[in-house]
Amino acid sequence: MKETRLGEFEEVILLLVGILTDQAYAMKLAEEFEQQSGRSVSIGAVHSTLERLREKGFLTSEMGQPTAERGGRRKRLYRITAEGQQALSASRDLRMNLWSQFPAFSGQ
Repeated sequence: MKETRLGEFEEVILLLVGILTDQAYAMKLAEEFEQQSGRSVSIGAVHSTLERLREKGFLTSEMGQPTAERGGRRKRLYRITAEGQQALSASRDLRMNLWSQFPAFSGQ
């Protein structure tokens, strides 16, 4: 059976793919992660996470057009799938449910 749960880093990367839409490629994702979290990340960690998410069916990828800024090389662009959106929704719902039960944050 295919794994459908998201680890914390997987969840963040998947969210960033959704946020960046047509600019979701590994280097941009790494830069955005560092900007949003204030933590550094290796490009290898981003690549392996993207591959894992693709294998789970949460992402698709395709090669973009060559660009002059990359010396004519193409970027691999990622898109979130319906299954990826469902996984994010389930993860958000679980976290929100848990947060609502935590006395220090629930107003109790």
